[in-house]
Amino acid sequence: MKIKKFLIAALFVAGTVFQANASDIPRGEYPRPQFERTAWMNLNGVWDYTFDFSASGLERGLERATSFEGKITVPFCPESSLSGIGYTDFINCIWYHREVAVPEAWSGKDILLNFGAVYYNAEVYVDGVFAARHIGGSSSFSVDLTRLVTPGKSHHLVVRATSDVRSTTQGAGKQNLQYASYGCNYTRTTGIWQTVWMEAVDPAGLLSAQVVTDIDQGQLVITPRFRSESGNTLHIAVKDGGKTVASAAVKAANSSVAVLPVRRPKLWSPESPFLYDITYRLVNAKGEVLDEVNSYAGMRKVHIEGNKIYLNNKPYYQRLVLDQGFYPDGIWTAPSDGALKRDIELSMAAGFNGARLHQKAFEERFYYWADRLGYITWGEAPSWGMDANGIEAARNFLTEWSELVLRDRNHPSLLIWTPMNEEWWPDRVQYPRFTADLYDLTKALDPTRPVNDASGGTHIKTDIWTVHNYEQDPAKLKAVIYNDGAFFQTPLYPAGVAPANIGFNGLRQNDRYEFPVYDGKMPFLIDEVGGIKWAKDQGRESQTESWGYGTPPKSEAEFLQRLEGQINGILELGDQVWGYCYTQLTDVEQEQNGVYYYDRTPKFDTERIHAIFSRNPGDLPVSEAPLIEKKTER
Repeated sequence: MKIKKFLIAALFVAGTVFQANASDIPRGEYPRPQFERTAWMNLNGVWDYTFDFSASGLERGLERATSFEGKITVPFCPESSLSGIGYTDFINCIWYHREVAVPEAWSGKDILLNFGAVYYNAEVYVDGVFAARHIGGSSSFSVDLTRLVTPGKSHHLVVRATSDVRSTTQGAGKQNLQYASYGCNYTRTTGIWQTVWMEAVDPAGLLSAQVVTDIDQGQLVITPRFRSESGNTLHIAVKDGGKTVASAAVKAANSSVAVLPVRRPKLWSPESPFLYDITYRLVNAKGEVLDEVNSYAGMRKVHIEGNKIYLNNKPYYQRLVLDQGFYPDGIWTAPSDGALKRDIELSMAAGFNGARLHQKAFEERFYYWADRLGYITWGEAPSWGMDANGIEAARNFLTEWSELVLRDRNHPSLLIWTPMNEEWWPDRVQYPRFTADLYDLTKALDPTRPVNDASGGTHIKTDIWTVHNYEQDPAKLKAVIYNDGAFFQTPLYPAGVAPANIGFNGLRQNDRYEFPVYDGKMPFLIDEVGGIKWAKDQGRESQTESWGYGTPPKSEAEFLQRLEGQINGILELGDQVWGYCYTQLTDVEQEQNGVYYYDRTPKFDTERIHAIFSRNPGDLPVSEAPLIEKKTER
């Protein structure tokens, strides 16, 4: 009887260890849906923590800690309410701790500890021993724990996260560099803010697989990389439902390339977001499966011809919304996987066909839902806060950006890379060098997508010319964007000689650089526009402290008239302007110019909003009355 109880208890523990979707684990879904293994363990949940404002933790031996007094819910940042803390002042250092039991069944495997993201610098310790360091607050990283842990035993895992968000050497995005949120800058995120998990992998297992979808030749081109090269064979199967439509077998070598012809391929598009399932199996000479990874791919092509963006060899107009990915309770972290999906559904309900993911590197689960639902994305990084004229900032950003490109380049929904935003104060040497390097690096890692080097900012080397303009009067907006052959040019404020207290013996600016101007030979988009403020008590005597662009309308009818006028004016320039990005999807804290409120409830009749944003240039009514003449009742 005792033996039976022991076996039942052991099975229960094993089930707990291997579970992936337990309801009591926050964000319990698999975090990497394009590279999924079955042997994994979600480490989200309650951890110990302590702040270290004096940054003396290493001197006090905190890396050897077996507990801390505070409790925090991972993966939510300490600034958020979902973390259980809600501390919103600057946090320069925070320590995390939890015990980790490594399953005995993982013997003989490499044990990998994965982090979705930690802002900004992360150091990982196991039983007091340094394991790894990662620099960069948005990109994912893995730590090989094999030499430090023993399957069947428990170990103390400690993470030290540091951030100097005011240093100008690290990208902050819309995290506020001042004490309190203001304007279009909001609550900060520090420490662990995406899922932490462990997985067991064969030492010769698959490291990555780049998938290029070649629709012109009707084939998938897959380039695998391995943890170590061997005499094993990688078997690849591409399936449509349960039917295998293409397969290949290649040697487990980093020089291998698999070309898989697909007869009559089903293409991915927002109208038909079809996805092929892919299975990778690493097999040894005995026929034993050493590693198995499940994935998917969408066959589609994006390219540029003249001044238009093409999807699957057809011009495809970009009707985008600015999505900043902030949540009232999770800040940078969505409270649930369903919240990620819902944001896309809300955007599509409002008539948009995609989003510019603004000043934040969105997690892989967001791209997963965009792939599934048929939703265009422009991938961006949090570039605000770093001095784009600074060498150290450039070095930090290039590394982090390259990690993001490598992580996300297989997602079919991601059409355009947009690494930076509104860099309006460039110097004449370092910024041009940095931006050109950034473009070249992106193209080297992923030559299949266009690059928008600096959205609405100072362009140096780019495939798309983007501008930002928040003129509120529809007629003036249309005229300023394009008028009689003249396109709007982004303001440029080149940096001068650095100030110095040297008396009346001034220095001259001797650096030379000719900044590019738009020449009409690439797509021109206004990828920030609108931003019309609407607060809950607007139109009455407002007591709401809020922020938006221009003078706010006084009624819903005036709001809708302005909105429709702005969008129709842009659509009328369809031969010159190949799309827009409306600011923004939801309110964020004090910035109240979203289509939805911060809690994701609608501000207006969604059907009315959809009718405005769902139009393409050829859809403008010729004789029908404007939408805004319909009466609005609330």
